[in-house]
Amino acid sequence: MSTFKVTPGIQTGLISLGLDPAALLRQCDLPLTLFSSGKATITTEQLFGMWRALGEIFDDPAVGLKLAGLVPVDQHHPVSIAAHHARTFRDGLQRMARYKILCCSEEMRLVEDKHEGSVEFNWLLTRELAPPLLLDAAFSSMLELGRRGTGQPLHPLRVELRRKGDHREIHEAHYGCPVKFNARRNAIVFRTSDLDRPFITYNADLLAMLSPQFDLELARHKSEQTIASRVKWVLMRLLGGNRPEITEVAKELGMSCRTLQRRITKESTNFRQLVSEARRELAKHYLLQPALELSETACLLGYEDPNSFFRAFREWEGTTPGEWRISQRRTRNKARHLRYG
Repeated sequence: MSTFKVTPGIQTGLISLGLDPAALLRQCDLPLTLFSSGKATITTEQLFGMWRALGEIFDDPAVGLKLAGLVPVDQHHPVSIAAHHARTFRDGLQRMARYKILCCSEEMRLVEDKHEGSVEFNWLLTRELAPPLLLDAAFSSMLELGRRGTGQPLHPLRVELRRKGDHREIHEAHYGCPVKFNARRNAIVFRTSDLDRPFITYNADLLAMLSPQFDLELARHKSEQTIASRVKWVLMRLLGGNRPEITEVAKELGMSCRTLQRRITKESTNFRQLVSEARRELAKHYLLQPALELSETACLLGYEDPNSFFRAFREWEGTTPGEWRISQRRTRNKARHLRYG
């Protein structure tokens, strides 16, 4: 399971909001040294839990929107610092999209057409929807990047959110643009003319120093990934009520179906096996979500009936999904009791 470090600057932001970071970490059962050790890492699941806990203990629907502006630039990850010193807003967003995999659990995409550019995020190794506050913070951080870099009161063209239209006034006041709820996607959309805006913070020397280092890290990261692991990552994003075909996966990876098939075979596996492994990893993730029924889990994994899922899970783990879920719950409760007494 992939893990990543949390930016220490989040702690500064939480304190600025009047929140005790330790209280948040206790609420979501995370190490109290998470923000300060510089070595502790968390999974995407734990990240989501932290943002849900933030909403539970801090009664402010705008907390995600506010947090991005409270983290000093010098406490950001070096990838984000470089983006703040890019040539233009577009350049800053493109740098974030290219290197974000080095510091975060999400993939970021900037897609442009003639008049607008859309920024979207996909969190890795999960089909669970990102907590609303986390999504607010992600979009707000991109807007904050543009405002800090250009030195202008930049406003998006619009924001699209899949969730229900709660607190519309708060969101539209923050972004300074229309916010569309119940949308088909989550996206923050900027005018092309705003993407062209130059950054007053542009620093060519800093970029010349950092970019080669990031490129080396990115190349190393990709080289460490087998084609099988990349296929499983795509499958886990595409699985959700149906079973993706190899043609869809090949398209996502930017290669032909024949090339993908050949590279998979070279690693002594096959597409059917990789689908099974992706389902197995996702099944464990879903079973840890108490709100999901077993039949819902089967559907999300692309099984036509729950019995097929139950048989597959028994082959994987030697037990039923229900028994595995109970066992994991007991293990977690025991670990929590040992930690806090």
